[in-house]
Amino acid sequence: MTMNRNQYPCVEFDLDKLAANLAALVGRCHDSLIEVAGVVKAVSSLPEIVRVYEESGVKFIATSRISQMRAIREAGICKKPLMLIRIPMLSELPDVVELCDISLQSDIIVLRALNEEAKKQGKVHEVILMMDLGDLREGFWNEEDALDAALEIEHELKNLRLAGVGVNLSCYGSVTPNKRNMQGLVSLASDIEREIGRKLDYISGGASTSAYMAMNGTMPYRINLLRLGDIGLRGETDNFAPDFLETGVMTIKAEVIECRDKPSFPVGELSVNAFGEVGHYEDRGIRRRALVAMGRVDYGNCFDLVPRMEGIEVIGASSDHTILDVEAVKDKVHVGDVLEFGIKAYGPMAYLTSSDGVHMVFKGGKQNA
Repeated sequence: MTMNRNQYPCVEFDLDKLAANLAALVGRCHDSLIEVAGVVKAVSSLPEIVRVYEESGVKFIATSRISQMRAIREAGICKKPLMLIRIPMLSELPDVVELCDISLQSDIIVLRALNEEAKKQGKVHEVILMMDLGDLREGFWNEEDALDAALEIEHELKNLRLAGVGVNLSCYGSVTPNKRNMQGLVSLASDIEREIGRKLDYISGGASTSAYMAMNGTMPYRINLLRLGDIGLRGETDNFAPDFLETGVMTIKAEVIECRDKPSFPVGELSVNAFGEVGHYEDRGIRRRALVAMGRVDYGNCFDLVPRMEGIEVIGASSDHTILDVEAVKDKVHVGDVLEFGIKAYGPMAYLTSSDGVHMVFKGGKQNA
C-alpha cells in the first residue's frame, strides 16, 4: 500500500539511486554487447519501480507471475516487451499469450499447447528454451531433448518463434556462473543454430549472479542477454559488490513499540517457537531490548535485516515482532522511535512489497519531481 502520512512499517525507495544503478548496469552491459531484461518480480512489479526500469534502457521488462504481468499491462506504464521468466503452467497459457511477448520454456508438452493457444489468439509468441547446466531447477537436462524441441518449434509449431536459449544458475542449487557453464550454453546455442539453419537472437546467461562476468570482461562474447533485478535494487549480490552501484535504494523503517531491560535467555520450560522451530538463545545476562512492529510475515528472515544505527543487533523475530538488542546503542532508544534497516539478501524485498501491512514510500524520480 502507498503511504499518505507517517505510517510504519514502511519501505522507502530512492528512485534516483535506482535509476543510477540501472543506468550503470545497462551501460556496462551494452559495452559488452549484452542486452538487459529488467526483472521487477522482487518488488512485486510496483508501478513506480516499473517506470524507472522502463526508462532505463532495458530491452525487456520481466517478471515471474501472470498477476504482475496483468497489473503492468492494465496500468499502461510499459511499452517495452514483457518477458515471463517462470516457465508457465498449462492452466495459464491463455494469459501467457495474451499478456506476454516472450517466455522461458522447458517442456515440449507445454510448448505444443502454447502453440495451439497462440494460434487461437492469432499471435506468434516468442520463446527462449532453458537449459539446466547443473543448478537443477528448470531446463532441459539432455542436449538431445533441447535440440529436438528446437527443431519442432522451428519446423512444426508455426505460432511460436524460437528466439533463443537460456540458463538459470544460483537460485536453487547455488551453482556459480563461470566461463565453463557459460561456454556450455554457447556451445548448445551453436548446435541449435546449426540444426535450424539460422542464428538465435538471444543467448541468455542467467540473472544477477552472472552480472560480475559482464562487468569484468570474462563473459563469453556470444552471451548477449542477462536478466537483472536484484543487483539493481540492492546494489550488490552475494558474489559481487561493485563500487559503482548504490546500496541504499531501499530503506525499511519500523517503529519501536517496547524498550526495556530483560534477561537474554528465556525463563521457563522451553519447547518450540511459533513456527515450530527450536530456538537458539545465548545467555548474556540482562540486556536492553527493543521491539519494533514488524515481523517474519513482513520480511521473511530477520537476519537478512541490517540495522542502520550503530550498536543495534537483530536477535530474533516472531510473526509480527522483531526483537533487537540495543544495549550498545550510544543514544538511548525509546518507544516511538523509528529505526532504519537495509537488507543483505533478495528475500525481504519480495516479502515487504507484497505485504498488506507494509507501506510503500517513493522519493526522487521524475514522477516526484
